[in-house]
Amino acid sequence: MKSILVALPGNEILTEKLSTHLKAKIAEVTIRQFPDGETYVRILSDVRDKCVVLVATLHQPDEKLLPLYFLSQTAKSLGAKCTCLVAPYLAYMRQDKVFKPGEGVTSDYFGKLISGFADSLITVDPHLHRRSSLSEVYNIPSKVVHAANAISRWVKENVENPVLVGPDSESEQWVSEVATAAGAPFMVLEKTRHGDRDVEVSVPQVEEFKEHTPVLVDDIISTARTMIETVGHLKNAGMKAPVCIGVHAVFAGSAYQDLINAGAEVVTCNTIPHESNKIDLSSILAARVLATMNHV
Repeated sequence: MKSILVALPGNEILTEKLSTHLKAKIAEVTIRQFPDGETYVRILSDVRDKCVVLVATLHQPDEKLLPLYFLSQTAKSLGAKCTCLVAPYLAYMRQDKVFKPGEGVTSDYFGKLISGFADSLITVDPHLHRRSSLSEVYNIPSKVVHAANAISRWVKENVENPVLVGPDSESEQWVSEVATAAGAPFMVLEKTRHGDRDVEVSVPQVEEFKEHTPVLVDDIISTARTMIETVGHLKNAGMKAPVCIGVHAVFAGSAYQDLINAGAEVVTCNTIPHESNKIDLSSILAARVLATMNHV
């Protein structure tokens, strides 16, 4: 089946890359707001009998949801066979249970909304946490792209003598996977809790890795507090200035500048447009789109 791409505002660069990989056209669309704030959409390209690939990373999702919904429904009204949502960053994954009385499980509600207008979903390393797979949240075919190999390749090509660093034991599996693929050693910081607010952090094997460049990897960099603290521990241990790598560049508030001020080089994947984007995932996203099209 032929596909045609639609770039939601802010996703133009990634959509251009996907277009090149897929050898697919980008649809001409109009998205604007009426004076009263309501959204107007118009699809000017021919989408009949095609799969319309909606490219929209979903950080700050509330303002994006209605244009997405309208575009998907409009495409189908114009004869599109299906719509596929490519959302490299997938929002509303954290509230996956009721923590306090009166709360709702918004990850489930958001999943039902998306599943109501898109026929398939492709995303990158979603924050599943208490979920084992996206199928627990979305009742449409969903595929996950993993960034670990692309990150490992970037580390191998750009960091001299790296050592991967995990801030705690929970990060060991993720860090070891990236380290193994990069052909680099890794270590995990050790935490000793002396009380509720008294936690001692030590850097193991520090003498062994004094000449290595520490590389910190995490899926989401939001407030960056954990990374900033880890950078401080590495600095106090006398190690070289680290490289901090995140899959998703959320960067709440001044987090990005705070991390740079702490003495780190900051690198992210291009799942959320940001000046730190240096790791391109478009080729593996495109491969997943192609696989999805072949099963429609």
